[in-house]
Amino acid sequence: MGKRTRTASAAKQKSYTVEAEWTAADLGLLEELKRADALLPADAPRALISVRLSVLTEDTTSPVRQELDLRREALNRGCRVVGVASDLNVSATKVPPWKRKQLGEWLNDRSPEFDVLLFWKLDRFIRRLSDLNVMIDWALKYGKNLISLNDSIDLTTVVGKIMVTLIGGIAEIEAANTSTRVASLWDYAKTQGDWLVGKPPFGYVTGEDESGKVGLYVDPDAYRALHWCRRMARRRVSARRMVTVLKRAGLASDGLTPSTLLRQLRNPALTGYRVEEDKQGGIRRSKLVLGTDGKPIKVAEPIFTEDEFKQLQSDLDLRSTNQPQRQPGGATKFLGVMICADCDTNMYVQKTTTSGRVYQYLRCQKCKAGGLGAPDPEAVYGRLVADVLSVLGEEPVQTRAYAQGAEARMEQKRLEESVAYYMKELEPGGRFMKTKFTKEKAETTLDKLIADLEAIDPESTKDRWVNVHNGKTFREQWEEGGMEAMAADLRRVGIMCKVTRTKIPKVRAPKVHLRLLVPKDVRKRLVLKEDDFGEKF
Repeated sequence: MGKRTRTASAAKQKSYTVEAEWTAADLGLLEELKRADALLPADAPRALISVRLSVLTEDTTSPVRQELDLRREALNRGCRVVGVASDLNVSATKVPPWKRKQLGEWLNDRSPEFDVLLFWKLDRFIRRLSDLNVMIDWALKYGKNLISLNDSIDLTTVVGKIMVTLIGGIAEIEAANTSTRVASLWDYAKTQGDWLVGKPPFGYVTGEDESGKVGLYVDPDAYRALHWCRRMARRRVSARRMVTVLKRAGLASDGLTPSTLLRQLRNPALTGYRVEEDKQGGIRRSKLVLGTDGKPIKVAEPIFTEDEFKQLQSDLDLRSTNQPQRQPGGATKFLGVMICADCDTNMYVQKTTTSGRVYQYLRCQKCKAGGLGAPDPEAVYGRLVADVLSVLGEEPVQTRAYAQGAEARMEQKRLEESVAYYMKELEPGGRFMKTKFTKEKAETTLDKLIADLEAIDPESTKDRWVNVHNGKTFREQWEEGGMEAMAADLRRVGIMCKVTRTKIPKVRAPKVHLRLLVPKDVRKRLVLKEDDFGEKF
């Protein structure tokens, strides 16, 4: 039977790509709107456009239309567009605004650059009432306005705040209904022999037969790779070796790992039956789905026969080892900071017990046998602490704070208007030129106004981030918080310590050399940033 192989779901949906959607007419309109935008006054409110779409269907509004409509709305409101945060193929139910790639950057780090956040419709922006409440609090805190093109939303009025909450509640109800429908579809699809929806398991691709019916078909390249792995497993070849050969042969992507390959080889879907995730045991596995007759549901031709699959599992079991769970005590106090200079993996603490005595050694993860064991990890920690304190100990602890320039802008505008008024009335025929006394008083007042105007720092009229010193140095903060606080700060700013262990003749313990790697912009990175969204949900 003829078929057309494809990668798609049965639902007629597709991921949005920018290049495929902008037409010549759209681009012409975009340039026209940008030219009109450039003619707005310098003090026009600054607008950030938020565009979002999870999937593009005939019933959804394309990102191109969203952006063009919002640019027109910004122009109608006298706002200058300073940026477009376009987050496509993103679910508003699963990903809140502050966690989206583009919009999240604006909200977390670039908020001084805009005054108004424009979106096409509330459900294009947010889908959860709890997320909406967070965004309202954020907007009020930073003096921003949220505006929807197709909803009556305006945070500058009490009614607008009530409306945005009501609309948000409706959007959450709609999202919940959609989630229920999707869950129902998945529950139904799992009981069917036809492939209705979902990503095909490894080894298969979706395709259409001559009648247009969607089904699963064996991927020839994956078939070759999987059967080669089955034969290698019989010869006790390791999964790591299999991955290396598959990549070299072009039958696997660069991202394939031994654990992923083993998970694929253990998936019972390779026998042509429908499977679902097995959520028990804490290990990612799949299990067969049974039909109403208690038998597995066949959805495709098998890649492995049942006998081949059983034999493969037995062969894999022979090489598997039941590794004990990692002990938390094995991690160093500077996990993620102390790195082996030879293999670039984290250092860990190995504990051994001999004649009742416990010995500790610093080792790494990839060097043979963990590399040379460095005894007395606490002494190494002490050296690292001393190095860090010598470089950063006297740096002030600063917190990033948001400074609004609205008050300074109002004062600047008042002074400019007053100066203009006095200058006009001091011209010949002006009201202050009638007597010598009024002229001198007016000139004195004008001089003071000009001095006050010149005293205003131009930076103070802008919304901006400022660094506020809390009176402590990092030495003092780390002395209070201990090594844990220091390690957390070092990871936060990206500081690493390369550990080199060198064998010394006739000496059991190796020589340990520490090299501190400090980013050039470390002082900027050290500034603490308040996370307006991190502890909400």
